[in-house]
Amino acid sequence: MTLPRFHLAMPVDDLAAARRFYGEVLGLDQGRSADTWVDWNLHGHQFVTHLAPAGPRQVHNPVDGHDVPVPHFGLILTIEQFHELADRLRAAGTKFVIEPYVRFAGEPGEQWTMFLLDPAGNALEFKAFADDSQVFAA
Repeated sequence: MTLPRFHLAMPVDDLAAARRFYGEVLGLDQGRSADTWVDWNLHGHQFVTHLAPAGPRQVHNPVDGHDVPVPHFGLILTIEQFHELADRLRAAGTKFVIEPYVRFAGEPGEQWTMFLLDPAGNALEFKAFADDSQVFAA
């Protein structure tokens, strides 16, 4: 089965900082761009950073004892990919909103998760499930 790809556009207040973060820190390939936006290949999905100097607005919701920033976006990775990315982020000196840890340990939906902010303050979550069939577990 081929899954549809998503398109997501997020505001950033500095395109040069977005290029460094998404291109160099996260290692995403850059696609088309203009003076006010940049396309990124987010594991086959089209992610676009648009210049919007006002910046994002966030709230936080409690999940598993942590204040989760909302809105946020990210990817579900394999456990190996998750740890490789966590190591890459640590090596780049990234400050985590929520450090990598196992959420819902021993419960349905057990997962590794981490939260961080891009240079414009957009929240990202990367996660990896212990059992991928549990992604939508109730």
